[in-house]
Amino acid sequence: MDIEFAKKFSDDWVESWNSHDIDKIISHYAEQLEFKSPLVVERYSDPDGIIYDREKLKEYFLIGLTNNPLLEFKLNRVLLGVNCLTLYYQNARGGETAELFEFDQRNKVIRSVSCYSF
Repeated sequence: MDIEFAKKFSDDWVESWNSHDIDKIISHYAEQLEFKSPLVVERYSDPDGIIYDREKLKEYFLIGLTNNPLLEFKLNRVLLGVNCLTLYYQNARGGETAELFEFDQRNKVIRSVSCYSF
């Protein structure tokens, strides 16, 4: 993982969410992906909690933006891995989130796993 890419991605990802620009948000993700979140279980009553394509992910994100019109994330830390990084941030509910992003060769997210504080 290139440190400059990690910095750019993390800043752009947070700014995209804070601007509520769905097209900018979704531009970070590949067409086919694996997105895992406890909120997928909650919103879709899907016990697996996984979304596999970008259009469904866009729908899922729009629900979050609609339900949280004042949504704002605050980035606390970026952790680097091999072809991946983890963003640790304060979420819209005031809790903490650690979200792992794995990238393809085009630097698009192909896997994302979210974990929330309780």
